[in-house]
Order: sequence, then C-alpha cells, then structure tokens
Amino acid sequence: MVEFRVDRGSGMPAYLQLAQQVREALRLGWLTPGDKLPTVREVVATSGVNPNTVLKAYRELEFAGLVEARQGAGTFVKAALGTADRKDLARLYDELVEWLARARKSGLEDEDVVALLRTALEGERE
Repeated sequence: MVEFRVDRGSGMPAYLQLAQQVREALRLGWLTPGDKLPTVREVVATSGVNPNTVLKAYRELEFAGLVEARQGAGTFVKAALGTADRKDLARLYDELVEWLARARKSGLEDEDVVALLRTALEGERE
C-alpha cells in the first residue's frame, strides 16, 4: 500500500505529487496490477489534501492507462511500470540507504544528494 506524502513547499502541485508517488511505486514493484489504491478518504486523512486533489491525481493516472476506477469498489492498478527484478531492486535500495547514510555523515544535504544523482545520471548518458 502506498502512503502518500505531500510537500507543500516543493512548488509541484499536490495532485502531481500523488500521481508521481503512484508511478514510483509501480516502477519499484510496490504496486502491481490488481492492487487497490487507497480510497480518497484514506488519502485525505493521511496527507491532508482536498478530496478533489486526490480525484484529480487518480484521473490523471487513469488517463495514462495505469489505473482504473471501478464503481463502488475503488481504484485499482491496471498496468505495471519498470522491468527490474524485485530482488535486485531491494538489494539496490539497501545499498542506496547505506550510501545515503554515509553521505549524510559527510555533511551532504538533500540538494547535494540530488545534484550528485542528477550529475551521475547525465554523465551516464554521454
């Protein structure tokens, strides 16, 4: 189950943050086809956003073909994203958490970590 978080200071609209979190959960294998998304009421209770914001996020995901709303039953995952093996993802996640702890110990802040990651991704493309 996805636990939604909304960063009001990010500059990104809340509905896009919610939709992005579902996409990330699909890529990481935390959500798979057939899984039920939290109800609008549950998302409102945990994230503090307006119900219309949640509905807008779910509609965007539905338009993208990733989820489907079933009348009276909820919203369900319809398609997967990403192709990596779940065991590989779990191992890489653990390694990343360890790396992040070392980065924090070295004094890096979130922006530093993002800059390093972005630079590494861009360098990989060359």
